[in-house]
Amino acid sequence: MVTGGAYGIGYAAAERFAAEGANVVVSDIRNHEGAAERLSRTSANVRAITIDVRDDASIAAGVDETLREFGSIDILVNNAAISAELHPGPFEVQSVEDWRRIYEVNVIGTFRMCRAVSPHMRKARWGRIINIASGTAFKGAPGMLHYIASKGAILSMTRSLATEFGDDNVLVNAVSPGLTMTESVAAAGHVTGYFEKSVMAARILKRPASAKDVANVIFFFASDDSEFVTGQTVTADGGSVFH
Repeated sequence: MVTGGAYGIGYAAAERFAAEGANVVVSDIRNHEGAAERLSRTSANVRAITIDVRDDASIAAGVDETLREFGSIDILVNNAAISAELHPGPFEVQSVEDWRRIYEVNVIGTFRMCRAVSPHMRKARWGRIINIASGTAFKGAPGMLHYIASKGAILSMTRSLATEFGDDNVLVNAVSPGLTMTESVAAAGHVTGYFEKSVMAARILKRPASAKDVANVIFFFASDDSEFVTGQTVTADGGSVFH
């Protein structure tokens, strides 16, 4: 199950899972039907399911539909987030309403999704949860304090959730992208114009990041190759952030 799967990193992750033969749920609040239809041209096991991560009833309905369709939920990618539509600027001009809107999706939405899949993964004694953070949470970039704070919360949540799920063999990890040239980011000149020059200067690998670059790391955390890895974050940003 990939939240925010209609576009960008979410879609690339769903595409990789479908290519590997997984049963894939593309969830979003709009355009996920079209995304699933495109993936279905090469994979028979893709479904579009509406999930609004701000709403418990919507999440419960999406989880129930997934269980009816596929019988289990083994992998959750928490990708749904508010990002490209934000306008960078001094923190003093950010409203409390904007902070609440961002946290409702980016942070509380991740919590709601983890809570919804928890009983099913614990019962199966197997699961993989991959949260999408951001390299900005490590670098403290200016102009996006509300967004950066939300992604810092994702890093801490990943570590804490890993400790809570460990006894049930449910692994929780995070992928931290740098500025990634998805459709929405490429169309958001106010974001790329603000960050692109400094981002490229900081990278060791001097090329734009694609959604596929991030999806490859997401797949690693879902695969058996990471079966002894939990509570970790991999930054997929061309070497901009060091740990």
